[in-house]
Amino acid sequence: MMPAAHPASPAPQPPYALSWPLVRAQLLRGALFVLLLCVAIALLLTATGRSAFGDGLLHSLCIGLCCWLIIDGGRHLLAHRRQCARARQGLDADLPAGFPGWRWMALLLLLGMTLGPVAGTTLARRVLGSAGQPWWDMGGGDQLTWLITLLASVASVVTLTLLERLSHARAEAEAARRAAAENQLKLLQSQLEPHMLFNTLANLRVLIGSDPARAQAMLDRLIAFLRATLGASRSAMHPLATEFERSADYLALMQVRMGARLQSHLDLPDALRGLPVPTLLLQPLVENAIKHGLEPKVEGGRIEVAAHDEDGQLFLTVRDSGVGLGEVAAFGPAFGLQQVRDRLRTLYGSNAALTVQADEQGGTRASIRLPMPR
Repeated sequence: MMPAAHPASPAPQPPYALSWPLVRAQLLRGALFVLLLCVAIALLLTATGRSAFGDGLLHSLCIGLCCWLIIDGGRHLLAHRRQCARARQGLDADLPAGFPGWRWMALLLLLGMTLGPVAGTTLARRVLGSAGQPWWDMGGGDQLTWLITLLASVASVVTLTLLERLSHARAEAEAARRAAAENQLKLLQSQLEPHMLFNTLANLRVLIGSDPARAQAMLDRLIAFLRATLGASRSAMHPLATEFERSADYLALMQVRMGARLQSHLDLPDALRGLPVPTLLLQPLVENAIKHGLEPKVEGGRIEVAAHDEDGQLFLTVRDSGVGLGEVAAFGPAFGLQQVRDRLRTLYGSNAALTVQADEQGGTRASIRLPMPR
């Protein structure tokens, strides 16, 4: 008898991965900022006659880079160790890269302000050949160089750290905004789907009593329509050709309901068939055109669905020869139109719009303007 197999132990959690490109970019940005600052300080001291340019530049560079290395290098090292410790505990990173927390930052600033000038002055005097002179024994020019460089270096590192924190906060806010937009889109889509279904079932209920044969045909169409669109309706985007196919299926469903009172035509150029568009975008417009435009008209009418590109933008148009805008209010609010506007605003902001206006040939024209997908 084979021994029972033991369940495999869970794979160990991967260690926290330090983003070296990000760290390098932040360190280089800080070093470049301090370098330019030290050159400016040396020029200032030379212009005021406090020291020669070479001596002032050497002292400023040594002091500024030592302060930068302690503060900027230390914060990245401490932040990495903290994130590694949290990763070993199975916790998510709680702070952005390069920021160990304000208490550690305060300690690093204190160390940079005390050890940086000592190390920088000692290094500069070693280069100049006066290593035997203690770091605290300096003239007025050296004291001014020491003080200005110290304050400027610390201020620059603190400023860069705050800017990085601000950039991280903005990125988090943008991620939260995108997540909220996605949730809103899912909510709007969940509202649109039952709205279409309820309208169709209401039409079916009328036919059951008046024309059972047509009711049976409409029910068959409804089943086929729901089966074909169930998977697509759970996607955020799909090809424009699929959106037109769903509109054609819905119009075929309504054809059973309205008979000869409904004529339809769909126009989709081949060049636009593969463009990605949000799902359930045309259907509310088609449904609105039938319910508020054609059904109230005794003789019915024609509905046209078309797509075209113009000046780098995609236009989707639904035209009907119904009762027109002046009569729409009498038949209740157009629920689908507001939902389409909300979805466009959430997805594209001001780069997309829905306009509804009287058509020059009678009836109503609803047009969606979208940025052309790349």
